[in-house]
Order: sequence, then C-alpha cells, then structure tokens
Amino acid sequence: MLTHVIGSLSLIVWVPIFFGVAVLLVGRDGRERIARWMSLVGSILSALVVIPVWMQFDAMQSEFQFVEFIPWIETFNINYHLGIDGISLVLILLNALTTIFVVVAGWEVITKKVSHYFASFLILSGMINGVFCSLDAMLFYVFFEATLIPMFLIIGVWGGPNRVYAAIKFFLYTLAGSLLTLVALIYLYRITGGSFAISNFYAVSIPQSAQVLIFLALFAAFAVKIPMWPVHTWLPDAHVEAPTGGSVVLAAVMLKLGGYGFLRLSLPIVPDAARELAPFVIGLSLIAIVYIGFVALVQRDMKKLIAYSSISHMGFVTLGIFIFNVGGMQGAVIQMVSHGFISTALFLCVGVLYDRMHSREISDYGGVVNSMPMFAVLFLVFAMANAGLPGTSGFVGEFLVIMGAMASNFWFAFAAAMTLVLGAAYTLWMYKRVVFGECGSERVLGLKDVNAREFAMLFVLALIVIGMGVYPKPFTDVIDVSVATVLELASVIKN
Repeated sequence: MLTHVIGSLSLIVWVPIFFGVAVLLVGRDGRERIARWMSLVGSILSALVVIPVWMQFDAMQSEFQFVEFIPWIETFNINYHLGIDGISLVLILLNALTTIFVVVAGWEVITKKVSHYFASFLILSGMINGVFCSLDAMLFYVFFEATLIPMFLIIGVWGGPNRVYAAIKFFLYTLAGSLLTLVALIYLYRITGGSFAISNFYAVSIPQSAQVLIFLALFAAFAVKIPMWPVHTWLPDAHVEAPTGGSVVLAAVMLKLGGYGFLRLSLPIVPDAARELAPFVIGLSLIAIVYIGFVALVQRDMKKLIAYSSISHMGFVTLGIFIFNVGGMQGAVIQMVSHGFISTALFLCVGVLYDRMHSREISDYGGVVNSMPMFAVLFLVFAMANAGLPGTSGFVGEFLVIMGAMASNFWFAFAAAMTLVLGAAYTLWMYKRVVFGECGSERVLGLKDVNAREFAMLFVLALIVIGMGVYPKPFTDVIDVSVATVLELASVIKN
C-alpha cells in the first residue's frame, strides 16, 4: 500500500466538517451573510483539496493509495484507516462539486436557520467522503450511518408540508437495513481473528451458507440506499418533501453509497454468494429499469418524476455491477458519476421554477420558453442527457452497461435498452409540457429568466455533462484498474 504522510484524505474528510461546525458557531448570532460566505469558502476549499489527490493518483496502481492509519479503539482493533482507489476518487470528486452547487443554489432561497442549513450540507459532505475513504469496516459503518443525521434534519426542518413523515420514513428504511449489515461485520470480525480491516475480509475463507447470509445482510443496507425495487418507496417521498439542495445531494451522492457498498464490500468479501444470487439482483434491476420507467411516465409532479427516473437509472448501476464483466462494471461507475451531475442539474432546474411559481405540478406550467428562453436551453441539455442522448454523459454509462449486458445475455441487454425509450418518453413529455405549448397561467408569462447565479451553476453543469459525454476518457482511465481489481476479487472462490 502507498502511504501518504501529508494526510490528504483526512483533509478531504475533515475540511468540510470543520467548516460546517464553524458555520454553526458563526451563525448563532444571526450573522447570516457571514455564514453564507463561510459556507461557500468551505465548499470550494473542500473541492480544492481533492485536486492534488486527483493529480497525484496513479491510475495504473491496483493497491489503495494515500493510505493513512491511526489506531482508534484498540480494544476491538478498530482503526482510523483511510485509502482510496479510482472508484473512490471519482465519487469523491462528484461529492465535492455537488456541495458547491448546493451552497450556491441555496444562497438567496434559504432564509430560515441559514447557518444550520449550510452547516448540515458541509458536515454531510465530509461524512460521505469518509464512507468513500474508509478501509476499516467499522469506520465505514460509522460514516455510513452518520450520513443519516444531517439528511434527516435537512428534510425534516427545511422540507415541504409532509417533511416529518418523509424524514422519518427515510430514516427508518435506511437504518433498518443497516442494522443487519452491522451483524455481518461483527461476524466477519470474529472469523478474521479480531480485525475490521476490509482487506482482511477479502482474504478470509467463508463457507457458502455463511456467504449467502452475509451477502443478504449487506444487500439489505445497500439495496435500500441505492434504492432497488421494491424497497424504493422512501425515495419519492423524501425527494418531494426535501428542499432543492436536499434532493440534489440525495440523488447525486447518497444513492451512490449503495452502489459503492456493493463494489467495496459485497462482491469482494462474498464473491461466491454474489455470483449465486446475481440472477436475483439482475431481475430486480431490470424491474426497476422497466417498471419504474412506466411509473415515471404517469407522474404529475416534476420532482417525483425525476425521483422515479433516478430509481430507474440506478437499476442500470446494479445491473452493470452484477453481470460481472469489465464493460458492465465500468459502465456502472460512470453511470453513478453521470447520474450525479444530471440529477443535480434537473433538481436545480425544478428549483429555479419552484422559486418563481411555488409549484412543481407540470400542469401549472407551459410556454416557459416565452419568458425564460435561456433557462429553456439549459433545461433541454439536461433533459436530453437524462434521456441518454449520445454526446452527453447520460449515454456513456448506459451504453457501456448495455454492451456489457449484451456480452452476458441478450435479453438482459434488450430489457435494459428499454430505458432509452422510456427515459426519452417521460423526460421529453415533461419538458414539452413545461417549456412549450400554451402558457398554463398568466404568471408564467411574467417569469424572469435565470439570474447570474442560476445561470453560472447550470452552465457549469451543462459543460460537465457535455464534456463527459464527448470525452469520458479522464474518468474511465482513473477507474479501469480499480474495476479490474474488483472483478478479480469477485472471481476468487472462497468457500
């Protein structure tokens, strides 16, 4: 393992948390303007500390890099053990950029408990980075569970009329699944001779029957988090009630914790059970892709439509992971990153409209292009990306997964390709009803186009979505070796 003495990963984890706490302290006296600026500085610095790690990362190295190790709870051999591979790195970058967009999006909109709002996102960002960096299973679990607290507050305090119901449902669903994961980690701790090091979990031999139980215990947490059908029902409620920033982080980053968990824990630790149960997971993934796509078609609320769209797109991620080939798994990782940026943009677009009209109902709009032409153009870019148009990031991941599925089973690929049809149907239907046609009301005619702040964040996201679609090589190069390593670990017979 490569050891990095500067502590770059600690900076990635703790800089946003430090600024989150500082924003809380500064904002206690009602200094909202200072809290906003400190939040922006904190989010930008949190992204800047990722840049040296990206520049110094050796994409040809299969071992974890920038490793940090400090004994933590020595009685149980629990350690502060950090390290990353290419998969971790691209998701950390996604998280860092998303946090900046969230801060900018809430700059003028949030007027209640301003410091608490921005602090929640900064602290959440650091905890998410902790999940992506953890090489100790108990440290992973602590960060994984800790992310629930700020998101619970974000939904419950700044959400819509049914925010308490949505927040509690979100919390209970995700917590219940994770408790089984804790049991599995304790079992692995015992059979490895008292170690929570994830690398030791990879090396231990596990009976097939135990592997199946461990896989199902891990699956309970990660399937709910991603979320897979039929444990997806918490997500639409959470999205509809969450503020714009909460919806952005939930879709862009927190759903990816489930996919990351499959790649970091499930496949390498219990590969025999993962292969045995792969048809079951693939079946659930295809149901999510096709059935949830049809559910999205009948939605009248823009946020709920995008929420169901996210479930369908995450079905691509689990399909790509569990077909066990390079193309599929590489496509799954690219899809996670791409969907992060696209969903961020779509929820921000809905937020722009909601800030003006205080309605997310599609029927309340129509003819928006007449009063908001610049917004209409940017919204079109993200709608096309969500539909998987070639030349956008939405196409790259889906194409790789479909090609990987084709190598595994033609009918898997055929069913997966349905999302290209359904995705175009529900996305363009929404866009047509909102942007074109007759104005839904006189209020639409009086809408003001995007201001400088809104244009800046949407334009940057458009550049990212198009840039990644035209030239995805920087991302694929970073993850190639890591994906191959996960597949190699998943091919080992351990029973």
